[in-house]
Amino acid sequence: MTDQSAPGAVEPVLDVRGLSARYGHVEALKGADLCAGKGELIAVLGPNGAGKSTLLRAIMGLIPNQGEVRFEGASLVRRDPVGVARKGVVLVPEGRGIFGSMTVYENLELGAYKIGRNKHELQRRLTHVFELFPRLKERLSQLSGSMSGGEQQMLAVGRAMMADPKVLLLDEPSLGLAPRVTGEILETLGTLSASGLPVVLVEQKAPLALKLACRAYLFSLGRIVATIDPREVKSHDELAQYYFA
Repeated sequence: MTDQSAPGAVEPVLDVRGLSARYGHVEALKGADLCAGKGELIAVLGPNGAGKSTLLRAIMGLIPNQGEVRFEGASLVRRDPVGVARKGVVLVPEGRGIFGSMTVYENLELGAYKIGRNKHELQRRLTHVFELFPRLKERLSQLSGSMSGGEQQMLAVGRAMMADPKVLLLDEPSLGLAPRVTGEILETLGTLSASGLPVVLVEQKAPLALKLACRAYLFSLGRIVATIDPREVKSHDELAQYYFA
């Protein structure tokens, strides 16, 4: 284990310090410290109910919270979710959150709402998404609710990319997907982080996430209990030791 408050190898783009949140009388997140810098993919691991999704919701301002969230050195505290997203911190939620009665194109266009009627910029962003997920280009006129789960997840990530994020947060993107599709989507996330985009990935499939991550935070009962260097995890048994330490 390493010190959970240790800074990353690069200057943080997203810097979270002492972040706490509660649902009613239940404190679901307890003083979390983590950071993500340019080109880093950060994995957030832990069992169900450990506080992983609450972390992302608190960063986005979707739930009341206490502590410090800084983006490119500026505080995001007391910003509403729209303000956080406008700054460039974009969330792909658990369950995808696509609009099933809208076409693939309409969902993607909605992701670029900030650019207004700038058709040149819209096309640039669409081209980038199609490079990441060629399948979406083939289904532009299809109702998104009629696509497979894997295609819907590609659309959810693609729509987030249409917002031109500076930090990308993802909550369980592999949920309910076949291993092959999961591998394809996670590989794309690795490509995005390699291009310089900070990625914070909440994921149940820890071995897959660790293959991509430069650092992993392990949650238990609302707290970060370990910061893991994926290079130090040589087997499933070694990974299990962190969960039961």
